[in-house]
Amino acid sequence: MAPATVPVAAPAPGGSDRRRWIALVVVCMAMLMNALDGSIVNVALPSIQKDLDFTQSGLTWVVDAYLISFGSFLLLAGRLGDLVGRKKVFLAGVLLFTVASVLCAVSPDQGTLIAARFAQGLGGAVSSSVIIAIIVTEFPDPAERARAMSAYILVTVGGGSLGLLAGGVLTQAVSWHWIFLINLPIGILTFVLGILLIEENAGLGLGRGVDVTGSLLVTGALLVGIYGIVTAATHGWASAHTVGPGAVAVVLLVMFFVVEARRSNPIMPLRILRIRSLIGSSVVRGCLFIGMQVLFFFGALYLQQIRGYSPLRTGLAFLPTTIVVAALSMGVVSRLLLRFGPLPIVVPGLLAALAGLLMLARADEHTSYATGLLPPLVILAVGIACATVPLLSLAMAEVPAADAGLASGIVNVSIWLSSSVGLAVVSSVAASRTKGLVQDGHSAVSAVVSGYQLGYLIGAGCVAVGLLTVLTVLLGPARAVATAMSSPAGAGAPASEPAPADTVAT
Repeated sequence: MAPATVPVAAPAPGGSDRRRWIALVVVCMAMLMNALDGSIVNVALPSIQKDLDFTQSGLTWVVDAYLISFGSFLLLAGRLGDLVGRKKVFLAGVLLFTVASVLCAVSPDQGTLIAARFAQGLGGAVSSSVIIAIIVTEFPDPAERARAMSAYILVTVGGGSLGLLAGGVLTQAVSWHWIFLINLPIGILTFVLGILLIEENAGLGLGRGVDVTGSLLVTGALLVGIYGIVTAATHGWASAHTVGPGAVAVVLLVMFFVVEARRSNPIMPLRILRIRSLIGSSVVRGCLFIGMQVLFFFGALYLQQIRGYSPLRTGLAFLPTTIVVAALSMGVVSRLLLRFGPLPIVVPGLLAALAGLLMLARADEHTSYATGLLPPLVILAVGIACATVPLLSLAMAEVPAADAGLASGIVNVSIWLSSSVGLAVVSSVAASRTKGLVQDGHSAVSAVVSGYQLGYLIGAGCVAVGLLTVLTVLLGPARAVATAMSSPAGAGAPASEPAPADTVAT
């Protein structure tokens, strides 16, 4: 394998530092809307159920419709950004997300809300799929890129806990409609500023047409597979509703790879799967995000069901996590990354996340927030901040500039799939543990807490797998990237040449 180089492009003609940093704020605003939406809706579900007369099973589709569309179109949207221009794709996604948010807010019935949520997820997928690629293009210098990635991570991680807080405030102070209407001013501002400030990449063009077959196969595989995942909680993992879509997804995915290997204009050139830094980092980030999902999911349930916290108080309980991530992301981690390279930052970060989850696994119904919950939340936040920024930089370090949108889609899909599948499996195992203990005569509270504890242990195990992946797969790429970052040429090397779309690297 050739030595890694950090892809760097010369500043765009007429570009300015001020424009690029404001453009970063713009794409982060779009990411904030997506991150908030991942948790803000959960707090409002009881109010939505009451107003629109949802059954319990029907209510899950308010969440599932968004998850299915969001996860299914990330890869295709990312590649379209490479082909037709990332600015166009980004703006289209922001516009669709904003319009769909308004439709969600004014939905008079269940069907309209579910359809609007599907459209909202599609808009979120289209906009967020190219954000990493836009950052890579706008910030070619390693030092600036590290700071820009830190801001992106801050919004991605902090948005989840802020969503819990915002959802509690809006639902209690006004109504559930406002959790969607809040996106209207943000979306309009993001769209207008995006037109003015984000510079368009040339794009590979559609001269040889679009790989329609490959696009349909990969999107269909994700759509069917994700449907099976999100409905597994209702029907069970052994149900035909879960196994059937899973089998169809596997068949479609195999057909996709067969087709792509023979295409002259593939939607996903298979050479990109041979970039160790991209695939390895995506696996590690997926493992870490499973731990994060376990934290927020079981943490929110524990605080509300076991400790009796209100939704607002639950959001406040997670606020220290956001504050710590913000404090470290605003320059500290990026400076450490440039000085020491990815490896000395990622490994301690994963160890801290592992330690935090193991500490939370000891919490019971009597654990004090100040002494038993706050310390592991802070430790976890340190680990998340220290691991995610270097991993994201490492993921994009060897990607050709022309494939940045596709790579961005791969990074996002890997996180989404691992988080969704991981949380579904962990919650299922935890529920089985709780059910078994209740049948054995344990109290309901102690049984539920025991299930949560097992969930944290499994989350810690996933982070440990990520750590093992770093130490076995990413050692070489991480050292090469560290060398490239520290060398004088690292900040001024020309951009990586785009690999031809009709070749497969060997």
